[in-house]
Amino acid sequence: MSLDAVLSQVDSDLPHALDRLIDLLRIPSISTDRAFKADCARAADWLVKDLTSLGFTASSRPTPGHPMVVAHGGEGGPHLLFYGHYDVQPVDPLTLCDGVEKPKGFLTHGRVDNEIWTWGNLGYVATGADGDFLASTPADAIVDLVYALDAAYRANATFVMNSKTAGAARKMKDADGRFLWSDGLAAGEPARLMGYPVLIAEDMPDIANNAFAVAFGDFSSAYTIAERPDMRVLRDPFSAKPHVLFYASKRVGGDVSDFAAVKLLKFAVS
Repeated sequence: MSLDAVLSQVDSDLPHALDRLIDLLRIPSISTDRAFKADCARAADWLVKDLTSLGFTASSRPTPGHPMVVAHGGEGGPHLLFYGHYDVQPVDPLTLCDGVEKPKGFLTHGRVDNEIWTWGNLGYVATGADGDFLASTPADAIVDLVYALDAAYRANATFVMNSKTAGAARKMKDADGRFLWSDGLAAGEPARLMGYPVLIAEDMPDIANNAFAVAFGDFSSAYTIAERPDMRVLRDPFSAKPHVLFYASKRVGGDVSDFAAVKLLKFAVS
């Protein structure tokens, strides 16, 4: 088949190809965030199914990280190797975004002592020590944070912290010497602190004076993400000839919608 015939076929099939591309882009396969490990596997499975529908012999192969998709097709002709990524880059962190042409992060809102909490602010509990947990009873701050949240939200609540803070939290014990932290019992399950799931978000602040390094809440109630259902795709056949580039964009917004559903831990005396 001549090159002109191939390009003509590509152009005629473009609408269908874009639909398939958009279906793949809808899967949040963020490989740099362990919270999306299952989505990366789902994206790999999607590619296997799609490549198989095109006549390739495709399979998803496990690796120490995320699955690798391998497909073979055609016999007797020259070999062509195509290498690509099925993962996507993470969005700007939803903790600190300023809300200017992007979602507004929950940590950018006002923060007040939970004893005087008012709507429009996030309530916090202090650890009792500047830039650290209280040396004599470090676990008390975690307990206080959990019970600062109303019972209606605790049933679906999650801790959010970065890896450094998690390293400190997993050493904590209760009065009977039992660790508050427990690792997930199966692959893909989150670790738990006081029985609640822990989400590791590296954009959360480190432990420091007056830092709000831990959040605890029902984020499905607390934060609302609004997205337009349409996705814009720009086809660029000129910038990288003979390759064709595709640029996909989607408008997304977000903000706190229930200020009672999240509480913060402040590393300070008060």
